[in-house]
Amino acid sequence: MTSHLEISGASSRTATGTIRPTPVALLLLGHGADPAAEAGVQCPGELPPASDPTLVARARAARDALGDRAFVLGHHYQRDEVIAFADVTGDSFRLSQQAAARPAAEYILFCGVHFMAESADILTADHQQVVLPDLAAGCSMADMATFDQVEECWEVLAEAGVAAVTIPVTYMNSSADIKGFTGRHGGTICTSSNAGRAVSWALGRGEKVLFLPDQHLGRNTAVRDLGLALTDCVVYDPHRPNGGLTPEELRDATMILWRGHCSVHGRFGLAAVHDVRERVPGVTVLVHPECRHEVVDSADLVGSTEYIIRTVEQAPPGAAFAIGTELNLVQRLALAHPDKTIVFLDKTVCFCSTMNRIDLPHLVWAMESLVAGEVVNRITVDPETARWARTALDQMLALP
Repeated sequence: MTSHLEISGASSRTATGTIRPTPVALLLLGHGADPAAEAGVQCPGELPPASDPTLVARARAARDALGDRAFVLGHHYQRDEVIAFADVTGDSFRLSQQAAARPAAEYILFCGVHFMAESADILTADHQQVVLPDLAAGCSMADMATFDQVEECWEVLAEAGVAAVTIPVTYMNSSADIKGFTGRHGGTICTSSNAGRAVSWALGRGEKVLFLPDQHLGRNTAVRDLGLALTDCVVYDPHRPNGGLTPEELRDATMILWRGHCSVHGRFGLAAVHDVRERVPGVTVLVHPECRHEVVDSADLVGSTEYIIRTVEQAPPGAAFAIGTELNLVQRLALAHPDKTIVFLDKTVCFCSTMNRIDLPHLVWAMESLVAGEVVNRITVDPETARWARTALDQMLALP
């Protein structure tokens, strides 16, 4: 059985009604066809390489020149052209831990997004300098919760008389400011792997949890992992007065979910699950817990990025998976396992647009600058914020 990836992109129709790929389609599409859909047809021929040979050679030369002075981290969602130069790959927290375990590395080049580089700066030694190749590589989810908004939320909880019994649990995909807020208020950080343990710990210390900033992970953890009801959850909307909630709703709730989401995982819908089950016989639907609750509820398997990778790797030949996570990773899994059928859960392209801002030209520029003695795009967290964020991170590491 041949591994393949189903994707669709843009197209246009001629005057006779024939579907004709547009340049955007030729850029985004590589394989697969859906003649019945206007949004995707097969692209003939091979796409050109993502980077020219000269740029690849420059990357190799710069990496060799830096040697052990630099440590390059590549998040699972990065482009292949960037992953090729990563010393280690992984999820955000694992990569930060890997950087902290390399004290001899003077430079940490984090090929990920801004909050990840912040976490690396918090966890690494003072003499290590963290570089983000493109400062525009952010995280839309992390941006959905600003420090001022969360401070205002806490005031709303205090006015409702519940702040004293509420423990904040903040997802790793958050800014250092929000991690610092969490540490100051006696909370903990969590990953998609240990969210259940984090929320259980918090409910053992208080009556309620303020879960930041991903409502879907918070809801899925509460309902799927801990057995709470959907009615135990309310959503705090920072763009509405008092979060759009009454004091009574806040007092009745167990989980106060921040109105945030992942722009990649939040787009998967229930219709895509039903569609792929009809198209791929015997398919196992495998999704990330940042997906909407109805998608998670209808999936066969749910887990973190590392869980998804491990599940595919351990599956027998002939297994079929429809995976609901970022497209670069799904495509890499498909190419690595040609004895299995691996398809993207949704027919439409779903790259993480901000993660994809880290490309080979930016990485080469950052590395060549370091070779020349210039530190560019350094990410630093102020000591006070870092102290409280580290407190929250240490609490996560101490979870039972």
